[in-house]
Amino acid sequence: MKSSLYNQDMYKYDVPEDSLWESTQGDAVVNTKKMEDSNSCDVAIIGGGYTGLSAAYHLAKDYDIDVVVLEAGHIGWGASGRNGGFCSVGGVAESSENLIKKYSLEDVRSYYQSQVEAIELVRSNIIDEQMDIKIQGSAEIQVARSKRNLEEMTEHADFQRKYLGLNATVISKENLKESYFDANEQWGGVALKPTFGLHPLRYANGIAIAAIKNGAKLFSDSEVIDWEKNNGSHYLRTKSGTLKAKYVIFATNGFMPEYLLENFKARALPIISSIITTRVLTTEELAAHKWQTDNPVINSRKLVNYYRLLPDNRFLFGGRGSSSGDQAGAEKNYNYLIKVMRSIWPHWSNVEIEHKWHGFVCFTRRLTPSIGRLDDDPSVFFGFGYHGNGVNTSTWTGLQLAKWLGKYGNNNQIPRNLPNLVQGLSPKFPLSALRRYYLQGMIQFYRFKDAVRENRS
Repeated sequence: MKSSLYNQDMYKYDVPEDSLWESTQGDAVVNTKKMEDSNSCDVAIIGGGYTGLSAAYHLAKDYDIDVVVLEAGHIGWGASGRNGGFCSVGGVAESSENLIKKYSLEDVRSYYQSQVEAIELVRSNIIDEQMDIKIQGSAEIQVARSKRNLEEMTEHADFQRKYLGLNATVISKENLKESYFDANEQWGGVALKPTFGLHPLRYANGIAIAAIKNGAKLFSDSEVIDWEKNNGSHYLRTKSGTLKAKYVIFATNGFMPEYLLENFKARALPIISSIITTRVLTTEELAAHKWQTDNPVINSRKLVNYYRLLPDNRFLFGGRGSSSGDQAGAEKNYNYLIKVMRSIWPHWSNVEIEHKWHGFVCFTRRLTPSIGRLDDDPSVFFGFGYHGNGVNTSTWTGLQLAKWLGKYGNNNQIPRNLPNLVQGLSPKFPLSALRRYYLQGMIQFYRFKDAVRENRS
């Protein structure tokens, strides 16, 4: 039975999200159509976001495998075309210390090194495929909003350098003000390399075009509404056609239609993330806050905010939301986000907001990505759960799934370079029908803590 955690406003696949990215795609838009009639392939991919597109690109290019992508909306309709455009180290929501206790230092270090590789993979995709994308910045600036936060960040940066092999350097309060920007809630921070910003929908389109060029077939407006397996073959049915495949890659992340297969029920927790962008800022307005960096930035609020200056001098500001996903809840989230942005950047309080949009980030119960193939059906592969860090993590996941299927499709061997902390399905969420409600309670609690801390500062 088809059901969704959020209001159906979040799942209107035939309606593009009214985002800045949709209105600035450039000329390299993917030319696709809906799947019709009966079709067949070696590998079917459900989901036309970064994971599915990256897998299709590498399956076609590196292994000459007949692959078809089915996307419910247009290519990049979901999180891949809506995110903030941060290509940065992350992908997990668990602390490094807890991860080490669960998986070992060696495995955690391996994972974080794969994150660095993932960032460079995205960079090479953009350059090699000559995508019309401006790469912005070289580091993610993590801003401490209190002296205590800065002490914690400094200690963690030392840990990252010593044990994880990451390039993390501390920025003093004075240096942050003089060399990056000057705003409320900043006591210094950390610069973590490598990181850069990009246009996320142009990137999704770029991978899609590259995949098609190498022989992959992509269908848009082709929501999978039924999935059966008979005589060793998978049958994926849309409203207008059927696709027969030997293997399936399930790559839907936060918009996961978990009703399609029982194995995936209650494995993911989608969380609404909202973004606003201003009109183009003037030189005088930028100078008012001493803005002089093109690096992406996050802050140390409990409900972290992320922001960056775009190539045309629009300011992007994002954060987690809490609502059912209906229009009224969306507006409430946008208004809260605008209020927070203007409290941090008071000289921009009267600057107009031109675009507002939202989507899902995807969490798992173990707070790490979930990558693998089903134990009870090795012909089904999956990748999801990037915890708000999908640009590089999902691109890398798609590559890993392509390698896995291309090299070991006929046996149960697991690639040796895949860190243990990402392998297999994460445990199910308890009381799965109530996932959204206990999430909303947590978000409201964190908003309260952020407000208390703001009043004390």
